[in-house]
Amino acid sequence: MNGPLAGINVVEVANYLVVPSAAALMADMGAKVIKVVPHEGDPWRNMLRSKEFEFDFPTNYAFQLDNLGKRGKALDLRIEEATEVVWKLAERADVFVTNLVPRRLERFRLRYEDLSPVNPRLVYLAFSGYGSLGHEKDRLVFDHTAFWTRSGIMSLFSELSPEPIDLLAGQGDHTTCPLLLAGVLAALFERERSGKGQKVTASLLNMGLWVIGADVQDALVARRAPHRFHRSEAPDPLYNTYRTKDGRWLLMVMPNMDANWSGLCRAVGRADLSSNPRYGAVVGRMEHSMEIISELDGAIGSMTLEELAPLLDANSVIWAPMQDLLQAIDDPQARANGFFTTLQHPQFGPFETLNTPIQFE
Repeated sequence: MNGPLAGINVVEVANYLVVPSAAALMADMGAKVIKVVPHEGDPWRNMLRSKEFEFDFPTNYAFQLDNLGKRGKALDLRIEEATEVVWKLAERADVFVTNLVPRRLERFRLRYEDLSPVNPRLVYLAFSGYGSLGHEKDRLVFDHTAFWTRSGIMSLFSELSPEPIDLLAGQGDHTTCPLLLAGVLAALFERERSGKGQKVTASLLNMGLWVIGADVQDALVARRAPHRFHRSEAPDPLYNTYRTKDGRWLLMVMPNMDANWSGLCRAVGRADLSSNPRYGAVVGRMEHSMEIISELDGAIGSMTLEELAPLLDANSVIWAPMQDLLQAIDDPQARANGFFTTLQHPQFGPFETLNTPIQFE
């Protein structure tokens, strides 16, 4: 395989999504990845996510995305001979990635301190749910529990709802995946200088906190939780959602309120709003935000998205339509940039999948 990681050998002892997805990106960049799994396979391979999407495909279709381009090795790590096989693979590898909890790595003798003596150049990625230290270092987790719930993200989505909002599986894993890739690549780069490998660690909880870093920083300094508003009460009418005549929702994000205010008013046919002295300054627009939102609701609600879109673009309004998944996968912009590609499965035949989100020319 060609690519920036051609010649790099990776050994993966991991399951489910986050670490396998990082290794899949390495494979797509040209690395040779050997995935070590138990004889029954990675649990993600045969997990039926929903009967709603069931069709005749030889494995869980989502499993393909996180394991493209890899070779497989089925081993029972409870057997001494199997551990020796992994040792031999690691001895020749550049990178070893795992999400086994510390007690299992110790049991199977696959810790960094076990493998580094036989391969001092090895870059070793140890990924966990709650971190490699502390009394919960061996706790089993998924991104739902560590990334969304424990970090505080779910509370930010749920504040306006009487019940917690259920979030889709894999979002925290795929958000975290590039962090793991960056850590491995940085360690490989440093190895070119020193000739030595090192251990790299990351966790779902830490990444969850990083994703909402602006709110976490506010909480750290001010010791308060951010207040959430219903869209009709949003303090900034230029950073809000609106619904068109044909029922399409759109989001506008214009942090430069002075520069964008008059353009938005022209776009929606309400130039009179920009000349209203009560709305002339940022402070005034925030004080009267509920009035402005009501006026914009009426203006935007009188036009279809097809009518409104060119007017927003002509006036440099930063916006996007809310799309469902079928609209997203048929988005002409996504298609023009090759965000999807077709692969050949030996049993199923051709199937479409997401392309690697990082492209090299």
